[in-house]
Amino acid sequence: MNFKDLINGEIAYLDGAMGTMLMAMGFKDGCPELLNVQNPDIIRKIHEQYLDAGAQIIETNTFGGNRIKLREWGLENRLVELNTAGIMLARKTAQRYGALVAASVGPTGKLVQPVGDFSFDEAYETFYEQIKVLSEAGADIILIETMSVLNEARAAILAAKAATDKPVMCSMTFDQTGRTLSGTDVETAAIVLSSLGVDAVGINCSLGPREMIPLVQKMVKVSRVPVFVQPNAGLPTVEGNNVVYPVTPEEYSDSCKLFAQAGASIIGGCCGTTPMHIKKMVQSGLNKVTVEVNKKTTLASAVKSVQIDDKSPLLIIGERINPTGKKELARAIKDGDIFYVVQEGLDQVKAGADVLDINVGVPGIDEARTMVDVVSELQMMVRVPLCIDSSDPEAIEGALRCYQGKALVNSVNGKEDSMNTILPIVKKYGAAVIGLTMDERGIPEKADRRFDIAKRIVDRALSYGIPLEDIFIDCITLTASSNQESVMETIRAIELVKQNLGVKTILGISNVSFGLPERKKLNAAFLAMAIGAGLDAVIINPAIEEYKHIIKAAEVLSGRDEGAERYILAYSKKGKGDSEVITASGTLYESILDGHRAQAVEAVKIELEQREPLEIIDKIIVPALNEVGARYESGEYFLPQLIKSANAVQGAFEIIKERFPSAGKTKGKIVLATVKGDIHDIGKNIVKALLENYGYNVIDLGKDVPPEVILDTVVQNGAGLVGLSALMTTSLKAMEKTVKLIKENTQCKVMVGGAVVTEDYAKSIGADFYGKDAMEAVKIAEKVF
Repeated sequence: MNFKDLINGEIAYLDGAMGTMLMAMGFKDGCPELLNVQNPDIIRKIHEQYLDAGAQIIETNTFGGNRIKLREWGLENRLVELNTAGIMLARKTAQRYGALVAASVGPTGKLVQPVGDFSFDEAYETFYEQIKVLSEAGADIILIETMSVLNEARAAILAAKAATDKPVMCSMTFDQTGRTLSGTDVETAAIVLSSLGVDAVGINCSLGPREMIPLVQKMVKVSRVPVFVQPNAGLPTVEGNNVVYPVTPEEYSDSCKLFAQAGASIIGGCCGTTPMHIKKMVQSGLNKVTVEVNKKTTLASAVKSVQIDDKSPLLIIGERINPTGKKELARAIKDGDIFYVVQEGLDQVKAGADVLDINVGVPGIDEARTMVDVVSELQMMVRVPLCIDSSDPEAIEGALRCYQGKALVNSVNGKEDSMNTILPIVKKYGAAVIGLTMDERGIPEKADRRFDIAKRIVDRALSYGIPLEDIFIDCITLTASSNQESVMETIRAIELVKQNLGVKTILGISNVSFGLPERKKLNAAFLAMAIGAGLDAVIINPAIEEYKHIIKAAEVLSGRDEGAERYILAYSKKGKGDSEVITASGTLYESILDGHRAQAVEAVKIELEQREPLEIIDKIIVPALNEVGARYESGEYFLPQLIKSANAVQGAFEIIKERFPSAGKTKGKIVLATVKGDIHDIGKNIVKALLENYGYNVIDLGKDVPPEVILDTVVQNGAGLVGLSALMTTSLKAMEKTVKLIKENTQCKVMVGGAVVTEDYAKSIGADFYGKDAMEAVKIAEKVF
């Protein structure tokens, strides 16, 4: 049996938790992967129990087997040994049952750029090293799991695709809001990960089965590949000396029936699940349902996806980030003034752009480097997807590599060299692509010839494995003033493409009016004609009102706006829609909202010439931070925006402290630590960054910290608040012991948080506060000091 045969049959069954079983067998501390060589019988026995329960795929004990994680235990030099042993143990056991072995690959524990400072390439190399070993040792499947940052999942998938030809599965973990730590929603995750060529995409950990059902339903609707699910057995509690998960095997089995009904193809378990949970699930005889594969064209940023079909609104791609004919923009690009470029993008999104076209082609610059810089900054500032516009393959690949979402590439053409160079890059990074109907002989005058080139591009893209729905064809707009007949040839070419190729069509329209007066009127008329012919996307300046009116009207007349619903909504009342842009201008307040550190630094210098430092802090910085917090709580901002705004405040504070040291006094001392037995600190590090940027003096003790060390630090520094973090259920008892020790010996307030910590648990162990996230930690600090 191979993976393809398994998932094409009935529901496939994964195993359950490894850590839960190790705890039950008395393993509390230390590196789990070390057991692969020190006590292999324990691991073998767990595999056997799951196989006896009916699991068809078992996961190896290699979740933390990457170099970064093993370094926490001083075991990085044993990476090959520990990962190979994990595979061999699982293989020998699985072979007796005819089961498959999935090599478990967990996150690095670092925040990958642009959310954190761990580079994409470092993450890629880390995963490549581990996955290469796992594949060569005999894994049947590479299972990348429990990812909370989209770019880390992308790095792992790209590394896996480069390291092996084995099937790749990838799951992310979501909170109660349906988003990851960095703000990615379920649909966007499914779109981006499946576009990268994984064989299955899924959801695991964090939530119990009931809470996960609506997320699975959403993922199934948009995924192009099978969906798998591995929920926890609920959120844990501590009873006596035991960690207890509330969902029974019978309850778990009932929920799994709903997963199957929702369209999941592979079902297993995560934290708290046992062989009995898996056995009950298998015995329930889950029935697989037929799922309609998503055939819509999709693009995505890290936090928002766009789906396009023949009934969706015309896709508006903002054209303004293109230095051609724009002296100030060209100057900004040449001078490295990234914020000027970003501001242009922000303005276009505010005007209604669904996607931003990014072209930085200025003579005399390093286009590849500049493109990466612009894309890196812009993707943190806007929610809409990006279109990478360049003829330089290095610039295209650099941008796609750093971009967290699913981008559109502008463009490939019918020249052999272009297709052979650009299409493999598009396929590698799971992007969509625009095909220009031109080749070695230039732009054909007649529609039939343009269609021939379009077909050649489509056929070649399909041969590289690029799906039909990821292809846009640009039939090219020529100038009416020099060749009026060419206008109708373009319209006819659009019709031919739409009728015969099954791809999306796209045009830039402004060239049609070149050299003629009242250009906007001509452009608008041509746009209406193109929409009538079947145009799906247009590259325009979205701020031009004439275009907006024409688009709304033409969508009604062409049938894209069924029942004229969008038209009626637009013109029956004027309402303010949801903003997709983070407002930016030169003031300190708005620089903080925007998250632009350099501008905040300049703005605070100006403010210091007019106001006292405390007035700036009380009347500008604090209100701005409060607004940032409110937007985060409402879901308008996500972790990247939160961090950028906090960094902008930090920059402003540094200037204030420089000039007025007395105004830069910290608000209070806070001790942070991940408790004894837990080596995870990604959440704690986010809390630390935010608290520091809010003006608190944070003493970070790191991870795996004994209760006595935490107490001594609190006493020695006179800290008023201590924050304790735990991600592993095995460390909950250590958290309880630490809280008790602090409360018995000091007046210090204690807040606790982490993936396995709940508000009820926080109260039960005597903690003063439950910090559900970084922003809540700030609110708690404000209460204490």
